Amino acid sequence: MHNLNSFGKIIILTLGIVALFAAMAGAGERLTVKGSDTMVILGQRWAEAFMASHPETVVQVTGGGSGVGFAALINGTTDICEASRPIKPKEQQSLKSRFNTTGVEIPVARDGLTVYLNEANPVSELTIKQLAAVYSGEITNWKELGGEDARIIVYGRENSSGTYVYFKDEVLKGEDFAPQVQTLPGTAAIVNAVAKDKNGIGYGGAAYAKGVKYCALKADAQSPAFKPDLEHVKSGAYPLSRYLFWYLRNKPSGDMKTFVDFVLSAEGQKIVSEVGYFPVQ
Repeated sequence: MHNLNSFGKIIILTLGIVALFAAMAGAGERLTVKGSDTMVILGQRWAEAFMASHPETVVQVTGGGSGVGFAALINGTTDICEASRPIKPKEQQSLKSRFNTTGVEIPVARDGLTVYLNEANPVSELTIKQLAAVYSGEITNWKELGGEDARIIVYGRENSSGTYVYFKDEVLKGEDFAPQVQTLPGTAAIVNAVAKDKNGIGYGGAAYAKGVKYCALKADAQSPAFKPDLEHVKSGAYPLSRYLFWYLRNKPSGDMKTFVDFVLSAEGQKIVSEVGYFPVQ
């Protein structure tokens, strides 16, 4: 092998290229899924289960945030955008300008946007108004919320996150986050930080709350407090209940439709529950 001349190397390279194209020809359809970090584990579980029963189809799942997913859908670099928030009018207009379609929205799961507290924190429930005051910087000490005399350490998501946008719209009513909110690159990082920080508070999807405790939320001071469990997320009693979505450019067909049908089937929705979210059916 060490003495191959140029002709021999060309023959080997050519055979390699032929083998690669042959492999690609037999690989079947390739689907790409990109977007919400809240949904990336769910998307990966769906892909694994789907490929196990449809080995002719390859499904590739990556995160990056809902905003990144919508950008990829508009740029034509992903087939499916996973999003923890609805598409924005500006994104829909960009999609229409590029592909002459406003896209197809498919609710695939439900979630309760969850507020995480350290397990040693004596505070166990907040109103939406109190939560907004913490993230806008009006309340900075746990003592003001019935807790210990300690500074509140506030964690949040980067602005490409759909969860960031949902929280800003539904909790802060469009107002800005306080400068002291520490931005972390994913929900898992927020949960890890709060689990280690007695005075920390963070937010994200219900499926990630391991090693921390749920903060029960009240719509207002007179309302009962609810945790983000199945009953209260599906009924809407939990004040930050939301859908998780898939967005496509067009009505699905072929392998794409088969994948969508699987996700919405009893088997696909069972995976939603196993991951820690709530089925749409």
